[in-house]
Amino acid sequence: MPLVVFSKHNRINESSSCNYSGSARYKTLTKALILLESTTQRDLATVALVCIQIVEGNPHLRSLLGWHLQQVGYRVHQAASLYQAREVFLTRQPALVILDSDLPDGDGVEFCRWLQRQQQPLILMLSARNTEADIVAGLKAGADDYLTKPFGMQEFLARVEALIRRTRTPVAPASLDYGELQIDLVQRRVRFQGEFIDLTPQEFSLLYVLAQAGGVPLSRSELLCRAWPDAIDNPRTIDTHVLSLRKKIEIQPRQPSLIQTVRNVGYRFNLEILNTSIAQPSELSHHQMPAAEFISTQRSAVRFNGQL
Repeated sequence: MPLVVFSKHNRINESSSCNYSGSARYKTLTKALILLESTTQRDLATVALVCIQIVEGNPHLRSLLGWHLQQVGYRVHQAASLYQAREVFLTRQPALVILDSDLPDGDGVEFCRWLQRQQQPLILMLSARNTEADIVAGLKAGADDYLTKPFGMQEFLARVEALIRRTRTPVAPASLDYGELQIDLVQRRVRFQGEFIDLTPQEFSLLYVLAQAGGVPLSRSELLCRAWPDAIDNPRTIDTHVLSLRKKIEIQPRQPSLIQTVRNVGYRFNLEILNTSIAQPSELSHHQMPAAEFISTQRSAVRFNGQL
């Protein structure tokens, strides 16, 4: 018999109980750890670093799932609605999102599609919808796995571990290299066209978030949450930092080609331009001069033409 069984209505069956005694909780934890007994010490250390977000409208079910995941060693953040889920995701950037398909303020399947447009986290969808069409719709929306209710806690934990294990990746690189732009994540330095650019901590974080998005437009709120998670500034503060950043890395700050404005959305970083137009000035190769001198030359030409 499963440890915990959930009904199709997101309620715990009467035959089960969420008010475990100390002995019962110990047995539950023991069985959960057995699921991980084949992992190495490095794997267990990785588990402790994995952040999981639970998006579930039922408070009892949400708390119960969170408690079991925490006992195994995962870091857990919970959200009761789609509104909260977006805020938690943008600030915490979880590796795995456990997502209920039916939420109080919207459709979990649509939120799944939204997640796919972000950083594409792992998604385990929970749903009382158990028809083949519903399962296919969830998987096509971006879910990596689909678990129908009722389900047992041992199966739930096993599926979570399988997802984490399946996509486990090496340690993140110490730097990002985009051709003429290198971002050193350890020393927090930026080299552009062979020259180091003096950036403030805020500008560095903003540039990193924009570049990491790979050309995907990000709203001001998303940029604020990702670049400075603890900040309480108005999202419009982003505009000031973007303006300052453009002055330092754009050839023509008033006609930016790297940090582009996306109307009614926010900003995007144009990675393609690094190895195309910027790499090919009109008649003089910038590889024969320092980047700062090249940028200054280009700006002077623009001023001479009366464009600035």
